[in-house]
Amino acid sequence: MRSLKVRFALLLGGTALLALLAAAGVLWSIQLAERTIERTLAAQHRLELLAELSGRLTQYGLAAIESVGNPEAPPEALSVTRDRVDQALNTVDEALGRGMGASGDPRDRIQYVARTRPLASVRAARAMLDRQVLSVQRESDTERRRTAMQGTLNAFGAMTGPPLSLLIETERRSMAAGSEDARALTRRLTLASLAAAALALAFVLVLYRSVTRPTLARIEEIRRAAGAVGSGALDTRLSVETRDELGVLVANFNRMVARLSRREGRLAADRAALEDTVEARTADLRAANARLEMVDRSRRRFFADVSHELRTPLTVILGECDLAQRSIDRSAKGIGKPTDFTPVFATIRKRAQRLKRRVEDLLRVARSESGQIELDPRPVSAVAVASDAVDDLASEAARRRVELILEPGPRDIELNADPEWLRQVIESLIDNALRHATGLTRVTVSLTEQHGPQGLRAVVAIEDDGPGFPEAADALFERFHREGRSGEPGFGIGLALARWVVERHDGAISLGRSGHGSGQDSGARVVIDLPALDVRIGLGGHGAAQERIGAA
Repeated sequence: MRSLKVRFALLLGGTALLALLAAAGVLWSIQLAERTIERTLAAQHRLELLAELSGRLTQYGLAAIESVGNPEAPPEALSVTRDRVDQALNTVDEALGRGMGASGDPRDRIQYVARTRPLASVRAARAMLDRQVLSVQRESDTERRRTAMQGTLNAFGAMTGPPLSLLIETERRSMAAGSEDARALTRRLTLASLAAAALALAFVLVLYRSVTRPTLARIEEIRRAAGAVGSGALDTRLSVETRDELGVLVANFNRMVARLSRREGRLAADRAALEDTVEARTADLRAANARLEMVDRSRRRFFADVSHELRTPLTVILGECDLAQRSIDRSAKGIGKPTDFTPVFATIRKRAQRLKRRVEDLLRVARSESGQIELDPRPVSAVAVASDAVDDLASEAARRRVELILEPGPRDIELNADPEWLRQVIESLIDNALRHATGLTRVTVSLTEQHGPQGLRAVVAIEDDGPGFPEAADALFERFHREGRSGEPGFGIGLALARWVVERHDGAISLGRSGHGSGQDSGARVVIDLPALDVRIGLGGHGAAQERIGAA
């Protein structure tokens, strides 16, 4: 066989033939089994009908005795039992006709004739009993009528008993024969199945050895050669042993490998030149990408800081403008006296200046992270810086009904710091407490001095009576991290920006518990530790007094 088509056609044809033979064997087995089962079930049904007929005959005999012994009994009882006997006889006759009379098997015809004769005897006995009952009923003597009825019933039993027993025994034998036929059929089908399975396995083995295995062996050889070529062994060649489709495939494979070998030589030279060019361009791209990433990182941080830091002054400006607008509307309608807007515009101007300072601060942050400028430290009063921060957030604290308290301490402390940056840090920490602490009623900003190994230190503490910080408080110093309890908007850069500023002032910032809340260890406390100049300024009348800026 020179063609794979012929081989596969033989394989498929053999498989189809086996499938057809198996299907034919299954159908034949099913038909034999159905025939055997039908015979057994028919015999069982006839046996049940014969049992019912026996019962009907007994009822008919009892009804005959009742009609003879009791002349006043209604004649309908005897007529009903007679009809039931006739119906049972007809049912048995029909069952014999369907099961055996209509069959084309000569054995079934013989059995049908053998069964109809006893059944005819039963019919004759029923007719004889009917005539005898009518004759006995005409007898006037009670004793003679009872004696005649007794003889009639004995004759009826002698005529019906043997035929019924014969029919019942015949059907029982038919059921036993059906069971034996079923077991014999099972044995024959088992042997036939084993023989068919052995023949099928032998046929499949012959097809495998003659068609499938040689073809698979050649395909496996081509697969290994293709794998070797894929691994780089371009000197791989296969021998052309046949002229079928696989032989043509092997020849084409050899020509393909030869072309790949020639092309690989040309590609090696081109690859070397291309690698040199790519290496040079890659170095340029890395440098450009580094510059772009730095610019993009600075841009994103800049816009995030702007959106976070400019919200509060804009809210105050808008609120003051709304207040002025409502006052103007009431004055125009004649409801109230003309209002002096000088305080309103002073507040607006103050907030606008603060907004301008915030823009400048954020621009400095963006430039500082790019390494372009440094802070501008100079001697500054710590109390003045803290007072500016508290004043800026007084209206926001009043709006939230939070008491904002400044405790300047007994003495002012002079710092060498950038006043705008330091004010922004304190203000941002107060704002974080107002926005994020649920159930807050009080925020305290205190200023104290400490002497230590590093000299005089200024300690600024921002405390509240809220729920406090979570367990992993250090994570709050990461950029864009925020706690989701309050639901307040914001990008969570306040603490990160504060640490950035404090560390550049050679200070430190830490988080802790204030112990002022309702629960155990509740309340938040943020401490800023900064180096101070060794110059003390008395506060005079301020002393230890507390300045309350916010209404609870």
